[in-house]
Amino acid sequence: MSESWFALSRADQAEALDVAAGRTGRPAHLLEKDIWVVWALSAIYASPLADKLTFKGGTSLSKVYKIIDRFSEDIDLTYDIRELVPDLLQGGNPIPVSASQEKKITSAVRARLPEWIAGSVKPVLEDSLVSSRAQAEFRVDGKDSEKLIIDYSAMKTGTGYASASIQLEFGARATGEPNSRHMVDCDIATVIEGVEFPVAAPLVMAVERTFWEKATAAHVYSLQGRLRGERYSRHWYDLAAMAKTGLVALAAGDRHLARAVAEHKSVFFAEKDAHGSKVDFSKAVTGGLQLVPAGAALAALESDYAAMSEDGLLALDQPSFAEIMEKCQAIQDEVNHKARNGQ
Repeated sequence: MSESWFALSRADQAEALDVAAGRTGRPAHLLEKDIWVVWALSAIYASPLADKLTFKGGTSLSKVYKIIDRFSEDIDLTYDIRELVPDLLQGGNPIPVSASQEKKITSAVRARLPEWIAGSVKPVLEDSLVSSRAQAEFRVDGKDSEKLIIDYSAMKTGTGYASASIQLEFGARATGEPNSRHMVDCDIATVIEGVEFPVAAPLVMAVERTFWEKATAAHVYSLQGRLRGERYSRHWYDLAAMAKTGLVALAAGDRHLARAVAEHKSVFFAEKDAHGSKVDFSKAVTGGLQLVPAGAALAALESDYAAMSEDGLLALDQPSFAEIMEKCQAIQDEVNHKARNGQ
């Protein structure tokens, strides 16, 4: 009978991580962190929250769709806006019909979401921690207290780029649709026998929407020309990886989805470019997408990419930063061509 990972002694866990690192080529500290990522997903999606939260972002590309060959350490989750602020939606429409309604919704989300995280999510994780016999601590973080951080006592360390913590970042200004259920397991599970590792069955955002979410984020960055925190180069890496699968053509051809993402970001996430003008998201999906920044902004991305690679978050034989930018230029050209020609 298999023994739970968290029931093993720390010495046995450390030995298993070293063995798995040798067998997979993945750094031991990332294999350890991956276990905690899946544990968090397992706790959430085995709870009453399972049908109200959509798992999305880079970690879904890695753990679910197997599109990217990099370690993605954060868990991005969308809490259905129709669950959090149903009283503020006109006819259940998740898109505000006016600027005043958007302000009311945004204000309510900022007030209610932290309360929901503390009152609904944190207890679920705390209960799972006890039943799993695992050890970790929780804390709330983020400008609007929209992040729940799991700090675990790490046995393995890297350069420090990837910390011994799991960040669950919650948003609640969308429905999370389209989505579907998928299975997720730990990277270490395939190479270590006789141990029971966490598994999860999250509700996952459609990969086509994830493409447009990342493409529009890269578009804003390119227009603003400034780095918005560390770990940002991952978006371009992910976009380049998506291009290898034929996904770009599929997402670019879904005009309804592209317009929906543009509309949503225009309403809830308005941005200004380097000149102070409002970013027109509709241009990004109708032939004006810009994915490749220039000057200092490009140099900042390159430095961030080097730091990500140094800590082992990228598997062996990964593309150079220049190759990624070349691929993103090709994505930009393809998407814009299709949009301008109605394809």
